[in-house]
Amino acid sequence: MLLSVIGPGVITGNTDNDATGVTGYALAGSQFGYDLLWVLLVTAICLWPIMEMVARMGVVTGKGLSDLIRERFGVTPTLWAMIFLFAANATTTVAEFTGIAAAAALLFPYAGDLARYIAVPIAAFLVWFLVLRGSFRVVERVLLVLTLVYVSYAVSAAMANPPWGQVIRQTFVPTIRPTTAFILIFISVVGTTITPWMAFFQQSNVADKGLHPADLTYERVDTGIGIFMTQIVAFFIIVACGATIFAHNIKVDPSDPSAFSKIAQSLAPFAGHYATLLFAIGLMNASLMAASVLPLTTTYAITEAFGFERGVDKSFREAPAFQTIYTTLIVLGAGVAMFPGAPLALITNLPNIVNGVMLPLLLPLLLILANDKRVLGRYRNGVFTNALSGVVFVFLTGVTLIFLASIFLPGLFRS
Repeated sequence: MLLSVIGPGVITGNTDNDATGVTGYALAGSQFGYDLLWVLLVTAICLWPIMEMVARMGVVTGKGLSDLIRERFGVTPTLWAMIFLFAANATTTVAEFTGIAAAAALLFPYAGDLARYIAVPIAAFLVWFLVLRGSFRVVERVLLVLTLVYVSYAVSAAMANPPWGQVIRQTFVPTIRPTTAFILIFISVVGTTITPWMAFFQQSNVADKGLHPADLTYERVDTGIGIFMTQIVAFFIIVACGATIFAHNIKVDPSDPSAFSKIAQSLAPFAGHYATLLFAIGLMNASLMAASVLPLTTTYAITEAFGFERGVDKSFREAPAFQTIYTTLIVLGAGVAMFPGAPLALITNLPNIVNGVMLPLLLPLLLILANDKRVLGRYRNGVFTNALSGVVFVFLTGVTLIFLASIFLPGLFRS
């Protein structure tokens, strides 16, 4: 029964380790070593109430999050929510194809810019064809198989031979540095781990799969597995870069167009050539998964919000808006990513910061819906979920305020 239900949580969790995630975690490890490992425990705790609520709403109502927002709050708030979601996800889609370009450059270093001009269009067509010309079950199974490639990051970390005692200690003992750079990477890690698109995607995926209240326990297990897989992959990326790049004082500037190349090449002298290769393969896989899912999330959300026909099993005649929006996002993302000389690492990290700032705006909507008896009936939030969600909201709001202070009041922090 669990195997028949599993999918939405695992796919959502693993897709969260996309190109923006790989970039954010690699920068965290390369710039601050193991100092930010403890943040992964905090974000895992934050993820649970958010993802459990959307999974529960999807199972009980059979509707996506956009549907419920429109029904509960009306058209105008829904329109603004969709505008913000589209902007954030369009930026992130560009970042995913930028990750494909960066991975292609790492895998074929002698091809130069030709690697991106070949890899990005091919990847865009494969993603488009898989999602819009396949079936829901085919798409789900392909994405589940792709999650196995994330083992490459664990292998890279093991080959780097880090001081495991120090790694474990810093995973559980917080280290905080009152510097602008630390705060920027801190919110980047939070923003890439907890993203608004995850809530929209998982709930739509649950509804599209046709799960029912009897499947709720299994879907909660599926959600928990997805969160664990998200955090363990992030853990190994930070460890791999901390044990190599940071430990040997190699400076990586995200605005440098060759930043990805420097990160991957820096792994080779200390962890072997295959560590660099595995890192590149992992980046390519992460980018491909997210390039499939992120535009799909946006498409589901917008078509749900305004009552258009939707579904990956639908033809263009049955769901023209759904297919048009998805195709447009793929073309835009791939087109922007092909510009030569772009700072790839910087582009793939910017959406993390945008998502980190948007999070406090989404959580109140989720809490109102999850506590509404007309929406969930006896499945509405309990005292524990509300208490934990309140703590999460305070934490995310505090992170956002500190980040804004670091921009507008830089004198409060060391450079």
